[in-house]
Amino acid sequence: MTENIGILGKKSPRRSGAERVVNTPLPTVYGKFQAIGYLDHDRGDEQVALVYGEIGAENVLVRLHSECLTGDAFGSQHCECGDQLAAALRAVVAEGSGVVVYLRGHEGRGIGLLAKLRAMALQAEGLDTVEANLALGLPVDARDYGVAAQILHDLGVRSVRLMSNNPRKREALVTHGIQVAEQVPLLIEPCESNITYLRTKRERLDHHLPHLDAVAHGS
Repeated sequence: MTENIGILGKKSPRRSGAERVVNTPLPTVYGKFQAIGYLDHDRGDEQVALVYGEIGAENVLVRLHSECLTGDAFGSQHCECGDQLAAALRAVVAEGSGVVVYLRGHEGRGIGLLAKLRAMALQAEGLDTVEANLALGLPVDARDYGVAAQILHDLGVRSVRLMSNNPRKREALVTHGIQVAEQVPLLIEPCESNITYLRTKRERLDHHLPHLDAVAHGS
């Protein structure tokens, strides 16, 4: 392994945490954001925060969005991820300010793209999303939100109104020193392709999805 050598032959200290690398305007179909790019020195992932308007320190509308290539880019109806991302971006624009932190390395709740596709194949055979991960010998949810908290700290955010149905995101932010003033539901109308997946998230992963009550079982 190559060592980092500084002046006078001394080793340069190894960086850790999220380092802000670039800030650039990003016009989107939702509005004009600032895209702030970070390098996570602990994991090697490149991260990005989309900031809209002038954000303060308190009660900032925030979404921590886990990377999902199939949902975000391909429009997969197996999950609701793409619709949630779009809804979050629309929400911060309607609010006038806010932050969407897009978390790389979170594909498939942290197991990676190929493993996620294998898990989806098992779900097509009848396993639910939890059973599929376990059948592959993988964790049900391997995501860590420490870098998201570091990014929010760097942006000067101390408390958030968190757009999420997942109680673990709230717990993780609080653990890392970001107060959650409110958890804002981000509910997407289910479809035939994702209703079983969403029910599993509610029943086995404690996601708050009360709108599923209106969908008859067997749909």
